[in-house]
Amino acid sequence: MNTRVCSWLTIVALFAVCTTHSQAAQQPAKKPLNFVFFLVDDLGYMDIGANNPKCFYDTPNIDKLSRSGMRFTNGYAACPVCSPTRLSILTGKYPSRTDATNWFSGRRAERFAPAPLHNRMDLKETTLAEALKAHGFATFFAGKWHLGPTEEFWPEHQGFDVNMGGWMRGGPYGPGKYFVPYGNPRLKDGPKGEHLPNRLANETCNFIEQHKQEPFLAYLSFYSVHTPLISRNDLKQKYQAKAQKQGLLDKPQFADEEQNFLTKRPRKVRTVQSHAVYGGMVEAMDHAVGKVLDKLDELDLAENTVVFFTSDNGGLSTSEGSPTSNLPLRGGKGWLYEGGIREPYLVRWPGVTSAGSTCDVPVLSTDFYPTILEMSGQRSRPDQHKDGVSLVSLLKGGKTLDRDALYWHYPHYGNQGGFPGGAIRMGDWKLLERYEDGRVHLYHLGEDIGEKNDLAAKHPQRVNAMREKLHAWYKQVDAKFLSPKKNSPADVPKPWRPSVASAKQ
Repeated sequence: MNTRVCSWLTIVALFAVCTTHSQAAQQPAKKPLNFVFFLVDDLGYMDIGANNPKCFYDTPNIDKLSRSGMRFTNGYAACPVCSPTRLSILTGKYPSRTDATNWFSGRRAERFAPAPLHNRMDLKETTLAEALKAHGFATFFAGKWHLGPTEEFWPEHQGFDVNMGGWMRGGPYGPGKYFVPYGNPRLKDGPKGEHLPNRLANETCNFIEQHKQEPFLAYLSFYSVHTPLISRNDLKQKYQAKAQKQGLLDKPQFADEEQNFLTKRPRKVRTVQSHAVYGGMVEAMDHAVGKVLDKLDELDLAENTVVFFTSDNGGLSTSEGSPTSNLPLRGGKGWLYEGGIREPYLVRWPGVTSAGSTCDVPVLSTDFYPTILEMSGQRSRPDQHKDGVSLVSLLKGGKTLDRDALYWHYPHYGNQGGFPGGAIRMGDWKLLERYEDGRVHLYHLGEDIGEKNDLAAKHPQRVNAMREKLHAWYKQVDAKFLSPKKNSPADVPKPWRPSVASAKQ
């Protein structure tokens, strides 16, 4: 090759290198991800249009979020009541590991005494918020906390820079309840007539605007749609008219769910969604979700913000006004049936999740923690989020997770009628175990989502295998169980105990 050709090739190569460096210099640095987490209280799986095309309640903003991200059809809460699930999200642990197995501080007893209850999220836990804060994130909490009885256990001491409304109470029980005055030491009263869901959304939007130049976690934990059942009057009237137009007012609303184990009294369950006040509460919450999502669009933050949406337990269908129906799911809040633990579970990760996609892999509330860590570029914390599995592979289109079972442990009598028990799901099979007498039930959710057909007698080998695995898990998490009540008569039998678990009182 002659000298002139070599010189020409050298010039071309140098030009290509310089052009590449110039283009790289011109490309803006990739922005770090932000996280918005919506947690709704007592919202059932069937309470949003994305999961229920015949839903009585209007949820356009949540449905739009679903269409823009991934909807998990088998998303679960770690417990059928609130506080334990809330703890599982922030710690990545099954509540049984810390004995936080009931709402704080529920201690209802019937024939047997419930398991001991640890009614706080200990400060030794490294919460999701603390992990992100240590990584340079601004952190914000608004709404219901219900994870500790005294101030030292509230959000500002668990990794959140700002706390708007989080304290010991599990509901808006101040003088005005869902309207001013709130009676909340962590939320100053706004103007007369202010509505709590809208106020919490406004506070969240303000935080996002103030921190738009840095990565943030905005955690909006609604008090809605928990009791007391109170709605904006205009929305209540809307759903009264809607129910009347659909001919729902005169239809039978309840059916027997099953007999209580001890009293033999039938427990009623709502079968039709038609409660006007509840409809107004759901829609007001949806408006608040929409306000926050609109703020992300307005500030040009939506493309680098991951949005999560879920609930802490199933819809309230068997007590306390029974405002919603979870059918075809059986039971509701306080029950280990699907109606008590299967939740709305949505994730939008722009540029990663396919818009309008669905995933049928069973996932749990413990999984948010490791998922967010991986998304934010952090190392996993397996000693902390012991029971969570990152969902990043599923969000990228994967079809499986490295996990063979999900577990539940509820050694309490639910306010809503639920029995003390445990459960395990493996594939489409779900086994329920009652702690009063040790009876078991086996359901195939793929063919029987309503858990109507107990197959335990037909599949004894499967029952034994699943039960053995569940009992081994009890031991792994040091699960606690029922005990005799103090001063119980001598002829009262002792409650059942699993043979291979620690079975501590």
